[in-house]
Amino acid sequence: MSHSPQQALMGYHELLGIHVVEWEEGRVVVELTIEPKHLNRSGNVHGGVLASMLDSALSLAGLHCDVPGNIRRGMTLSLTTTFVGPARQGVLKAIGTVRGGGQKTYMSSGEIVDEQGSLVAMGEGSFRRRSGSESTEGFPENKPREPTE
Repeated sequence: MSHSPQQALMGYHELLGIHVVEWEEGRVVVELTIEPKHLNRSGNVHGGVLASMLDSALSLAGLHCDVPGNIRRGMTLSLTTTFVGPARQGVLKAIGTVRGGGQKTYMSSGEIVDEQGSLVAMGEGSFRRRSGSESTEGFPENKPREPTE
């Protein structure tokens, strides 16, 4: 596992409260503790929160890097989300798994379950690794972005 459970990977993860709890090549698990800020007017977790969890998990599944201080960057090309059941409290877990693809583009699928293991949402998507992120070794985290990215 490359990141501690408390470490957010970007500001948006911190804003939502998404944490990586497991991460290996081809698979990631992220968690979110439901708070009032995540709920819609019906008292259920907002679909946008669930879609964000799936987007993060499916993308990160293809961006694992074992080299300390290095990272891999990517972007979402497409994301399909299916909402299956409501969630109101507790911890949600999103599991993302790479299903295919190549060095640049890859496809992942995954699901979100609640603490009881009930399916809340599922999704699949296509993602592109940014320049320099094709290799599992990644590049130094403080390297500036390419001008075209």
